[in-house]
Amino acid sequence: MPKHSRFNRLASFLLGWAVVACAAGLPPAALAAGKAAAHHSASSRHAKSSAKVTLDLSGRKRVGKASVYSKRLAGRKMADGTRMKLHDDNAASKTLPLGTTAKVTNLETGQSAKVTIQDRGPHVKGRIVDLSPATARKIGIAKDSGVARVSVEPIAIPMPDGSVKHSAGANDAKRNKPASGKQGK
Repeated sequence: MPKHSRFNRLASFLLGWAVVACAAGLPPAALAAGKAAAHHSASSRHAKSSAKVTLDLSGRKRVGKASVYSKRLAGRKMADGTRMKLHDDNAASKTLPLGTTAKVTNLETGQSAKVTIQDRGPHVKGRIVDLSPATARKIGIAKDSGVARVSVEPIAIPMPDGSVKHSAGANDAKRNKPASGKQGK
């Protein structure tokens, strides 16, 4: 039986430990720190981002930058559990509760569209809303920039007690609705 040096035994132990850690799906750095690592799935990112932010139930209008969801996110689960559809009116907000309907207006073009907040984000500093590509087209966000200055006016906000708060944006949406029943641009 060959004699193993102290270094060889330590190297064998560490190699075995790394193999077990990888088989368990945990990064070795997390195990070295003595902590269970959080898997970086979409749901844990959403949980982290929503845990840091207090939801805004005020119904106030916000002004800031909007960006467009990447087409590669099509079909992925959003924070509310539904799948991302590029042609729907879905949007992401860090502060509005999931299920909120809002009117988004491009301040450069004056065009607006109604969206439903179904996801958390944007995950880029300085942006207040992510829009589906279809909604971005409706309000005139150019493909080349993918970002525009917008206002976001909540229309109906689901409250924690199950009720729905209708805000000033709801009155604007009713006033701007054309006689044909289609959403005004």
